[in-house]
Amino acid sequence: MSAKHDAGMAVRRRVLGEAHVDRAEAAKTPLDAPFQEMITEGAWGTVWASDAISLRERSMLTLALLAATGNFEEIPMHIRATARTGASARDVAEAFQHVAVYAGVPKANHALKIAKSVFAEMEAEESR
Repeated sequence: MSAKHDAGMAVRRRVLGEAHVDRAEAAKTPLDAPFQEMITEGAWGTVWASDAISLRERSMLTLALLAATGNFEEIPMHIRATARTGASARDVAEAFQHVAVYAGVPKANHALKIAKSVFAEMEAEESR
C-alpha cells in the first residue's frame, strides 16, 4: 500500500473509530475495493490527513457540505465522528445555520433533525 493509503487509514480510524472501519473493511468486495482505495487515499490520506486545519474544523465543514448538497445518508456517520474530532453539538448547529443561509432552510432543517436523533442515540449509548 502507498503512504497516502497508510496515512488515510490512520486518519479514518482516528475519526470514524476502529469498529466502523473494521466493519467497512470486512464488507469490502472486489466490486468496491478500487473505490475504497480511492477514498482512503484521496479523502482520508490527502484531505483529512492535511494539518492545514483541525479535525474539528474538517468535521464541521464536512457536515455543512453534506447537508448543503443533500447527502443526508452520510450525516449520521459524521455526527458520530464528532466524538473523536472535537466538534461539539453547538459547532454542528452553527455549521447547519450556515447551510440554512447559504443553501436553504429545508436542507438545514433536515440535517438538524438527523443530528438531534444521532446525538440522542450517542447520549443513550454513553449512559448504558
